[in-house]
Amino acid sequence: MSPAPEGRGPVDRRTEPSVLSLRGARQVFSTPRGDVPAVAGVDLDVRPGQVLCLVGESGCGKTTTARMAAGLAEPTGGEVLYRGTALRALGKQERAGFRRAVQYIHQDPYASLNPVRTVHSTLTAGLRRHGLAKGRDQARRAAIDLLERVDLTPAEDHLDKYPHQLSGGQRQRVAVARALAMDPEVIIADESTSMLDVSIRVSLLNTLGALRDDLGVGFCFITHDLAVAKYFAWDGEIAVMYLGKVVEQGPTPDVVNDPRHPYTRALVSAVCEPDPDLARTKERVRLRSADIPDLTDLPSGCDFHPRCPLYEQGRCDTERPPLVETGGRRLLACHVVDGPG
Repeated sequence: MSPAPEGRGPVDRRTEPSVLSLRGARQVFSTPRGDVPAVAGVDLDVRPGQVLCLVGESGCGKTTTARMAAGLAEPTGGEVLYRGTALRALGKQERAGFRRAVQYIHQDPYASLNPVRTVHSTLTAGLRRHGLAKGRDQARRAAIDLLERVDLTPAEDHLDKYPHQLSGGQRQRVAVARALAMDPEVIIADESTSMLDVSIRVSLLNTLGALRDDLGVGFCFITHDLAVAKYFAWDGEIAVMYLGKVVEQGPTPDVVNDPRHPYTRALVSAVCEPDPDLARTKERVRLRSADIPDLTDLPSGCDFHPRCPLYEQGRCDTERPPLVETGGRRLLACHVVDGPG
């Protein structure tokens, strides 16, 4: 992949208390074909001003994990904690505080915005609901401030428009502004840039990055694109998910530049490299199989072993590797690669 962004380096925020945590979080869906373990025991932490990126193929459990973290889905096992307290133990007032503190940005801005509400109505609904704005004038001023904060200017030109009158990038900025209206501590962004053109995507990522730096908002950022994860979460961490489990986690520069798990190496290998010289010398990882195992019939041992180029018979296919710390703030779940590369 291309060299790291200049002037930026990893910041260790792991000593700060977590705002949002998952501990052994599981989500199992019952289907006619059997139980589907969409998320199979995940431990994650989101801290103020930190970006935690969940990366993996479609269907690996990223969105289900995000929905549990946001309180939109009840885990079938484990816990989701807000400032150290399990969501199920929160009282009515504390639950309302959690709802304001943790905001969700969906992938499709057109589907997530009410088509019969104007931008003004969308942005002020939460303010009125939680008593954060008194009167129409104050609510309108707050809406203008929110639009300016996400670089949707002139704000007055957009307040009375409906979603169908906006471009995809403008709609997503309205969705970001709606999340900011609650003065959140954590924003969960679920593939929030995947439907946008590349130039608009970079602009929105820059806006989100400024909000992270200026307001100290923590991000749980979900993407299947490691290039996007590298750009937005360079100072944060990446957790790589495969079939409902985290198989590698660590500081973004380390995971991107020195991937250890064979699956992470395959993801990095699949990223398009714009530099011709780097593209010619880039390592190409060839998987043993392109087929992803069925969640209702998972293989024995390591879930990745049917596709893994480093597969060792009698080891990888008999015991599931635990996620363990290997030094340097890196977590890894692999029998074959168990230390620094």
